[in-house]
Amino acid sequence: MYEITVEKHFDAAHYLRGYRGKCEALHGHRYRVVVKIAASGLNDIGLAYDFTDLKRHLGEILERFDHTCLNDAPPFDKMNPSAENIAAEIYNELKKKLSPDPVTITAVEAWETPHQGVSYRPDEPV
Repeated sequence: MYEITVEKHFDAAHYLRGYRGKCEALHGHRYRVVVKIAASGLNDIGLAYDFTDLKRHLGEILERFDHTCLNDAPPFDKMNPSAENIAAEIYNELKKKLSPDPVTITAVEAWETPHQGVSYRPDEPV
């Protein structure tokens, strides 16, 4: 089994509805997103999955959040843009993009700061 990892960043503001603390006020983060996928074998040129393709797919997802107030961007206009929900949303979007490929998403991490982040791992295989 091979695990492929890519990382990208995006900058966004958000606030947590109903938090009852300072994070209920508008504030921003430089989010670090780490994606890990697994493949059981290699292709004919010795790659489990092309880093470039995975970074492109992730970038397409993150570009709609970059330099926005996440609370204004679907689906976060309806649900809180917590790190947990951000990681799960990225997972769901990436799952669609990777569906034709023989890979499994093993984790999506969403880090708000260098010291705090969330790792989302699906309960069942992709």
